[in-house]
Amino acid sequence: MKRILLVALVATIAAGAQAQSTFFPTKAGTALTYVQNNANGKAESYLRYSINEVEGSGINMSVLYEVEFLDKNRKPSNPPVVIPLKTVIEKGIVTFDMKQMFLDRPKDLQADMNITGMPMKLPSDIEPGWVLRNVDVIMTMSTGATKMMTMTEGKCLAIEEVKVPAGTFRCHKITQIVACTEMNITTTTRVVSWYALGTGIVKTETYNDKDKLQSSMELIELKAD
Repeated sequence: MKRILLVALVATIAAGAQAQSTFFPTKAGTALTYVQNNANGKAESYLRYSINEVEGSGINMSVLYEVEFLDKNRKPSNPPVVIPLKTVIEKGIVTFDMKQMFLDRPKDLQADMNITGMPMKLPSDIEPGWVLRNVDVIMTMSTGATKMMTMTEGKCLAIEEVKVPAGTFRCHKITQIVACTEMNITTTTRVVSWYALGTGIVKTETYNDKDKLQSSMELIELKAD
């Protein structure tokens, strides 16, 4: 099963409503490590987010960071894959760099590509019952190959306490239907994600069209300078 979101699925990440807190880390020097598990809960790989620079403050910021792919032993992938990304917060609304939607394809991200479509945005005041707007992303490679992803039926279900190896977090639980089309084949999954103010994505679970768990991701380490 492809890792469509990081986050959140990436995602999936919002500006916060509490004293400049956001559903994304905004302090330079912060590092978050995630484990990606298969359906049986066995670690298959890891991801490390490193916040390098934050421009602006309050409800208007740009966060520059890197995502590094690690193998099942938490060692850098071979060859190493480190992807620079940018998340923008404007008037308390976060807009994702759409390259995040394709973090399940690190080799593709090293090639020439063009990404268009409606980006993912999340405001600061989400509450249970709040409906997310739909997202569509189209990636066209220099070879002419295309990949399309849509995220629909997004909704905030609840606010829950979530315990992961990195600690216990008060999270907004969000569900979305993700359809990914490549080579005329469409795969549909349901993604459930938990986000915490000041931290960002804490945990995700991905289910197939028969509602069977396919994979999961959770925060195992959080470091801040």
